[in-house]
Amino acid sequence: MSSCCSPSAGRDTSSSLSPSTLSGTEPTADPTADLDAALAFQVPARDPRQVARGMVAIPAGEFLMGGADPDAFPDDGEGPVRPVRVSGYLLDETAVTNRQFAAFVKATGYVTDAERFDWSFVFHLFVGPRQRRHVMDASVPGAPWWLAVTGATWRTPEGPGSDTSTRPQHPVVHVSWRDAYAYARWAGKRLPTEAEWERAARGGLARAKYAWGDDLTPRGRWRCNIWQGQFPRVNTTEDGHIGTAPVKSFAPNGFGLYEVAGNVWEWCADRWSTTWHAADRPETRVDPLGPPDGDTRVMRGGSYLCHESYCNRYRVAARTSNTPDSASGNLGFRCAADLP
Repeated sequence: MSSCCSPSAGRDTSSSLSPSTLSGTEPTADPTADLDAALAFQVPARDPRQVARGMVAIPAGEFLMGGADPDAFPDDGEGPVRPVRVSGYLLDETAVTNRQFAAFVKATGYVTDAERFDWSFVFHLFVGPRQRRHVMDASVPGAPWWLAVTGATWRTPEGPGSDTSTRPQHPVVHVSWRDAYAYARWAGKRLPTEAEWERAARGGLARAKYAWGDDLTPRGRWRCNIWQGQFPRVNTTEDGHIGTAPVKSFAPNGFGLYEVAGNVWEWCADRWSTTWHAADRPETRVDPLGPPDGDTRVMRGGSYLCHESYCNRYRVAARTSNTPDSASGNLGFRCAADLP
């Protein structure tokens, strides 16, 4: 699996990181056991109408999940193309923003994994002179463009000296699966299943390559925030953005959802497997929840670092995964909820 997507932190949740453990490949034991009990904040009662604000109702129905694109990554388990039926649900129309996550932190005092461990991954072009001295003596094999930066968090996305004061409507980044789970629980929501995410991202289109159709740039217009130029050194920013874009920067898909391709990777609830979903049985075809076991969690949608030459996972069937404690500057999430 390509580490350009979002590198694995390989953190040991019982101790601080030793830089030598940065491999980008070795998963840690799943640190999500008893996570509800570990959350130190009280979950407020939520009016269903309040929960539903900013969410889109996705109707129940059957869709064709998965892909067989000639430029797919077979090792990711994108196929087989299969009919999957999901019940109706709600999904955030955008990724969770810095402003929304800040409200959660203010209300609860929550501390993210990146803050607890005091480092996260930053793309090399975003590490400026003020952050250079905070770069750790570590590397991600096969992906030298990822730098482990002390002090990089959701508040300081590029490291010490950076902030999000001018980016309230950008998607929050440097959030682990555990962090996303905690926010969703506080908000009266949950993380979407992988099937729910793909059903919504397809926007009612069947077998389309992208969330808007089969042409990457219909009528010459960019429909997502991804890399243009020569990865990882030159980004021509033809889509108007070099890093994250504010939510609602691009036209929504057929269900009214924004940036389901590119911008930031989005966590899903499911544990990762490349084979579990292949067999035709009820648990894989009707409201699938993913495999019962696994050390990593599914991520969908691609990010602003995806490029056709290396990681074209902005295709709607594309998928990847990461350890639940990992975080990086291109990894965020959106939430789902049951219909009232």
